[in-house]
Amino acid sequence: MRSLKQYLYISAGLLALASCKPEIQTAPVTKGSADFTRYIAVGNSLTAGFADGGLYLEGQMNSYPSIIAKQMQQAGGGEFTQPLFNADQSNGSGYLKLSGFTATGTPITTQVNTNLAVRGQATIPGFGNVILYTKYAGEINNYGVPGIKLQQITYAPYGNLNGYFERLLPGNAGTNNTTYLDFVTAKPFTFFTNWLGNNDALGYATAGGASDALTDKDQFSGLYNLTIAKLTASGAKGAVATIPDVTSIPYFNTVTIDAILAAVKAANPSVTTLYVNARQTATPPAASYQARPATAADLVVLTFDTKKIGQPVSTPFGNLPYGLTQFTPIENQYVLDANEATLVKDYVTSYNTTIKAAAAAKGLAVFDAYTFLNNLKANGMIVDGVNVNSNYISGGIFSLDGVHLTPRGYAIVANEFIKAINKQYGSTIPLASVSAYNGVKFP
Repeated sequence: MRSLKQYLYISAGLLALASCKPEIQTAPVTKGSADFTRYIAVGNSLTAGFADGGLYLEGQMNSYPSIIAKQMQQAGGGEFTQPLFNADQSNGSGYLKLSGFTATGTPITTQVNTNLAVRGQATIPGFGNVILYTKYAGEINNYGVPGIKLQQITYAPYGNLNGYFERLLPGNAGTNNTTYLDFVTAKPFTFFTNWLGNNDALGYATAGGASDALTDKDQFSGLYNLTIAKLTASGAKGAVATIPDVTSIPYFNTVTIDAILAAVKAANPSVTTLYVNARQTATPPAASYQARPATAADLVVLTFDTKKIGQPVSTPFGNLPYGLTQFTPIENQYVLDANEATLVKDYVTSYNTTIKAAAAAKGLAVFDAYTFLNNLKANGMIVDGVNVNSNYISGGIFSLDGVHLTPRGYAIVANEFIKAINKQYGSTIPLASVSAYNGVKFP
């Protein structure tokens, strides 16, 4: 009987505890001192959602500005409209997809060329051919234009030279004269993000220093300060990002000198050295190039075809193996050599000094992408229970082109912007759930 009584007491106690449910209070979402009513995003391919070597609908829909805007809506943000490709032309410019791996684990990619949004081609006198994409007409909040440099934002004919910008303008190629800076500021806005400037270093780097130039430091400073002055002229607040260390991305860290040499030695143990055509100094502007033994500090581009190594090349001394003699070095366009890498880092450091100073002068939030991505490369990170790092494909951050990001990578960048915004303006915009966004899609 006592046991039954004890059981009844215990059951009653448990029921009493169950009825006392704790209340979980969620902190209210606030905008702080910022106004997110009309948010615009200014930038290049990263801002547009470019991925896997192309601009296509899925990438656009997972751009970091669209993720930021979705989170901002909980803090008073308004509608955020992007210049999306339609469903029938969802593959946009075309892009790479992962179709498998070789027996040795090398990824196999194929180009998607169906359901494109290409409407034709225009020949611009003095420039050349420009691919034209289906025109977009309507509201725009995401002004990301793949390929644009800060150097080009005040150049009136640029709307004729870049098909991604041309599709946003009312006129056809050859008739446009609206500058990018005027275009993005034509309508009132209350908040902005700005990530211009990447291509001013990236173009030189990805070309191996062979067919592009770094934007002059003083020119960069003048144009960046002009941009910030115009974006803040009507009192809008915003956030900016620094320029990443381009040498930290998979495009320069996947195909390595050591890996190439190891593969050659496996087939021919007598080979001890690779040769590259390299810049002799890290002093700008002009420099001479000369063949020399390659080192681990020389960064081979992701797109280099390693099957070229050892193939016979005709020289004044007879046929010699490509990449294995000083007379047949790996060409400049395939390698960002050590001196070129030093030069790029010097310019990026200068660009970032300009960016931080301009932001400080206007009280803007700063996402330090340079530091963040270097830390990611060195240490990786765990976010929402997901391990991510800078490794090609397996890292989950970078898309198949080794430069632009996956949806997961863009979500992480969006959260870093949000953290900076919250810190600067006292807002409490919630972070996006990174685990809800995918990395590279496997076949």
